[in-house]
Amino acid sequence: MASSLCIFVLVLCIGAASAGHDYGAALSKSILFYEAQRSGFLPSDQRVNWRSHSGLQDGKANGVDLVGGYYDAGDNVKFGLPMAFTVTMLSWSVIEYGKQMASSGELSHAMEAIKWGSDYLIKAHPEADVLYGEVGDGISDHYCWQRPEDMTTPRQAYRIDANHPGSDLAGETAAAMAAASIVFRHSNPAYSNELLNHARQLFTFADKYRGKYDSSITVAQKYYGSRSGYADELLWAAAWLHEATGELSYMNYLIGNAGPLGGTGWAMTEFSWDVKYAGVQVLASKFLMQGRGKASEAVLQNYQKKAEYFLCACMQKGNQNVQRTPGGLLYVQKWNNIQFVTSASFLLSVYSDYLTSAGKSLQCAKGSAQPSELIAFAKSQIDYILGDNPRATSYMVGYGSNYPRQVHHRASSIVSYKVDSSFVSCKGGYSNWFSRKTSDPNVLVGAIVGGPDSNDNFADERDNYEQTEPATYNNGPLIGTLARLTSGAGYNQLLPVAVPNPTNKPKPSPSPSTKPQLSPSPATKPKPSPSPAGEPKSPNNPSLSVSQAVTSSWNYNGRTYYRYSTTVTNKSNQTVKNLKLSIQGLYGPVWGLSKTEDSFYSYPKWLQSLSPGQSFDFVYIHAGPQASISVSSYDMN
Repeated sequence: MASSLCIFVLVLCIGAASAGHDYGAALSKSILFYEAQRSGFLPSDQRVNWRSHSGLQDGKANGVDLVGGYYDAGDNVKFGLPMAFTVTMLSWSVIEYGKQMASSGELSHAMEAIKWGSDYLIKAHPEADVLYGEVGDGISDHYCWQRPEDMTTPRQAYRIDANHPGSDLAGETAAAMAAASIVFRHSNPAYSNELLNHARQLFTFADKYRGKYDSSITVAQKYYGSRSGYADELLWAAAWLHEATGELSYMNYLIGNAGPLGGTGWAMTEFSWDVKYAGVQVLASKFLMQGRGKASEAVLQNYQKKAEYFLCACMQKGNQNVQRTPGGLLYVQKWNNIQFVTSASFLLSVYSDYLTSAGKSLQCAKGSAQPSELIAFAKSQIDYILGDNPRATSYMVGYGSNYPRQVHHRASSIVSYKVDSSFVSCKGGYSNWFSRKTSDPNVLVGAIVGGPDSNDNFADERDNYEQTEPATYNNGPLIGTLARLTSGAGYNQLLPVAVPNPTNKPKPSPSPSTKPQLSPSPATKPKPSPSPAGEPKSPNNPSLSVSQAVTSSWNYNGRTYYRYSTTVTNKSNQTVKNLKLSIQGLYGPVWGLSKTEDSFYSYPKWLQSLSPGQSFDFVYIHAGPQASISVSSYDMN
């Protein structure tokens, strides 16, 4: 234990002494990786120019067009469940950190990566209760080592339907389409609505015809079997549909099924393409901190407790913590462990920002953690991946000078089709290319490989698939975290607040803009209220003053939201106790006040009185002019 601690401390010291990482460059490379994973007709602006068209007959034998989408890892199979999860996480990354991606010049590329996947998911859903979940099969594919351009393996397509259900696959695909619909809401509203219609249908299909998808698509069992079942995906889909539409029916589903489907029962220590509970719980926590679902706050609070169980486990402050390597990397399993690191880092990042916005900290069984600690730990995980580790190895291909050169990846390990179009056979690929002990002829820039073992050991060998195979779902959450890190330590991700909608219908999308505008943007400050807010009504007793100021504004779902900072100051020479404030015209959440039983507000919990000259602040957010705040009553002594 002592030696492990020393190594860990040494790594931290090395990281602190280094010049730091270029997160912008890492972000660009990690998005570029998706172009290397493309299946179908490649566009004219394809940047990974050693790839060419492939899978052009996909779906034809089944009478459906399934050309496009992504190869999930180093093979040539299109697996629907991890592909949909990849689209969901890419979309969530853009939803949270689109502004940072735009600043890095990568927002359009990230949106293109999402659309390449969502276009395919639309094709895979030709009927309301039909969804194609796989093209090709792992058994025949793994028998061959061929470029995608040369594939001779069967391209059978496998589907779920009412008689062969797959709630996990349909639920994840619904989540992906709902999340993607948010991404394209302003830049392409017609496409956004199309995605949302598919998401609604798929959620209904998933919920009505329940069953595990790998019981219907049995060829997926060995490769992407659904260990967690489908309950988590049903909640995940409902959460994303609520996020996309604001409709209470999806919130009610999330609340009503919190217990039956395990949302408030399962306390997890992993988040992945298979196990979505931690993601659901973090989203539900976001809803809580935004002031949504006020009638069901107790249930949302239970979701939050489970979200914080996961985060505390990552931070080593829980009753059951995630294992770490001696070098400090989160460790879950020996095969492709980094997938769990990137997904956990993303949840830590967004939750850190939610807490900052709400003025709260993470409460754990073994102590609390400030938001800054969460983002610092997420940063340490990303820094490890990029090279701050005992081996000084970057686990992102093409980043740094010491990165994997023998990646377990068919396309990158065989000479480019554009350089030599000579046919590569199944066995010929193994004998002539797979067995070579030299660097890949094509650099798979941005790929995140499986990573080291529990002792930080790593063997850069092509047949070491547990450590050297990349996957699309490794990069999805990483992209969001990298974008977050480009903004530095002082960034505050404000929570957009849901405004009650009496019609319970999604608001129409605004007219399309010439460029995607997904992130907070400057807005004109609202005009002040006609009358000053906050002074005591009695002119003979000006003991307390209340001042307000707009500190930030941003656009969300076509509305402009304002963050108001309010200061209450005791201007008298006596101590003020039992303060009651009245707030009128407020329909967003308040942070920094305690609500009394008679619907007034009082001091924050940590403050009992206000000494002469002392002040305290509180914050509220809503889409409108400042609220009317007045002093209702107080005592002085």
